[in-house]
Amino acid sequence: MKTHFELNEVTKKLPQHLHKFVVKQPYDEYTAQNQAVWRYVMRMNVDYLGKVAHESYIDGLQKTGISVNTIPRMEGMNRILKEIGWAAVSVDGFIPPNAFMEFQAYNVLVIASDMRTIDHIKYTPAPDIIHEAAGHAPIIANPEYAEYLRRFGEIGAKAISSSRDYEMYEAIRLLSILKENPNSSQKEIQEAQEKVEWLQNNMGELSEMAQIRNLHWWTVEYGLIGTVENPKIYGAGLLSSIGESKWCMQDAVKKLPYTLEASNVSFDITKPQPQLFVTPDFAHLSLVLEQYANTMGIRKGGLSGINKLIDSKNLGTIELSTGIQVSGVFSNVITDENNKPIYIQTTGGTALSNRDKELIGHGTNYHAEGFGSPIGKLRGINIPIENMSPRDLEAYGIYEGKTVNLEFEGGVKVEGEVITGTRDLRGKILLISFKNCTVTHFDTVLFHPDWGIYDMAVGVDVVSAYAGPADVNSFEDLGKVSETKTHKINYSSSDRELYGLYDQVRQMRESNTFSEEKIIAIFNLVEEKFNEDWLLVLELYEIAITQNYEIQTSIKEYLNGLKTNEEFASLIDDGLSLLLNEQVV
Repeated sequence: MKTHFELNEVTKKLPQHLHKFVVKQPYDEYTAQNQAVWRYVMRMNVDYLGKVAHESYIDGLQKTGISVNTIPRMEGMNRILKEIGWAAVSVDGFIPPNAFMEFQAYNVLVIASDMRTIDHIKYTPAPDIIHEAAGHAPIIANPEYAEYLRRFGEIGAKAISSSRDYEMYEAIRLLSILKENPNSSQKEIQEAQEKVEWLQNNMGELSEMAQIRNLHWWTVEYGLIGTVENPKIYGAGLLSSIGESKWCMQDAVKKLPYTLEASNVSFDITKPQPQLFVTPDFAHLSLVLEQYANTMGIRKGGLSGINKLIDSKNLGTIELSTGIQVSGVFSNVITDENNKPIYIQTTGGTALSNRDKELIGHGTNYHAEGFGSPIGKLRGINIPIENMSPRDLEAYGIYEGKTVNLEFEGGVKVEGEVITGTRDLRGKILLISFKNCTVTHFDTVLFHPDWGIYDMAVGVDVVSAYAGPADVNSFEDLGKVSETKTHKINYSSSDRELYGLYDQVRQMRESNTFSEEKIIAIFNLVEEKFNEDWLLVLELYEIAITQNYEIQTSIKEYLNGLKTNEEFASLIDDGLSLLLNEQVV
């Protein structure tokens, strides 16, 4: 199978429909300033997070192939990740939540390929390689957490979205892209921000996907572990943000015990979080996840599950008590006087499956116009059809060549000539097909003989309802890649000249060939042309003090002068403190 990305033992198990979200990592597009931003953030993180992060973090950096000095390449990470049964792929920014979860279920980390700009060095609203690689990857070296992440993906991929969820995903994706692009206009950002805020305030009742995303946010992204009084950081959003990792430990951020209630606490991705949740250990995360899964349609089924699928207006699946699975876009459900579902309907291409494998002859081409079937028991007969032996079926006239009149509890009637039945390997009847068939619910005609063969699914109850198809091969082009692409930043000739200076400094450091004359020349150019760039000056100062150059005094004075800009002050101070600590050591 040819793919546009490297396959290994883990990624070769990914279903075909996920391949379209994978992009080639644009490694050659990372500027020397991007590399310097990575190095600054990672050095700060390792220094600070060594004190406040979960013990798995520092060890995990080495185990997952994350270098402090250089932005990682996917290929290099994968060579190391495969040792712990995981892999990484590069994607374009945010991808749809169900797809994100499904990758996770296959032990694959999706890593946004973009790199934050220096303007968002403390925190970026867009997913980037620092967040994904340096935040998510190290903790999965902990086996218990890795299993939680995989299981979360497995359950989350089945969460049913509302029709508003995808709109919210697109709105957040656009806002994050605009905020990260220095060429975006304030008007564009403001309009996108207002759209996100409006949606956040008008989402209505939280869908399963909204609730599962809340749980993901308060654990995988912004989770704390330990005690409420003395927590440690393990969430990737905190691990990758030198601003929020410090902010979150302050008393101003409320710390709450992590419980199922977190599923109802929504978040604003554009602002620092006012509260965080603390789990006592990683095992507790899995306990809460299972508690939530017990509330989902995949485990509860019933009318509520069907209605969630109808509301979603997206592809979903119901499973009946026999094990037959109906996958399509659900459009209608008829209930009886006790509010029990007695008939379900889909619209458009529908597939029938058993044990997640499509039944032969019952794909979307055959059921192109939708599917409908009664649910429940026959009126006045105690034995459900699914439990009838061949002799029972014959006694009630349900066998090939016989014209029958089946009246279900709730008032649905199926009248037609039995053609055949479909059974599973254990002999349980899943499907009965009729010709010359009329299906009615009182005065409403649900199926007319002119419409062709009628296939009736057999089952007393809806035992499961979940997002997506039973058999991923039943539907082409599963999942939608957003048409809103991350913006390629347009660099000016001045930008490129500055990045060239960054590159010279990097080359000196990596080759361990230093020259005070060169440092002075670069410093003079920065003073003359790039007097708002602080990070390159900090790198020059680092070399100057390690090599004990006389120019170090002038460079430090210049750095102190830059601190009049409030945005630079804390970044410069943190950088200087780190260099001082390294000198002392």
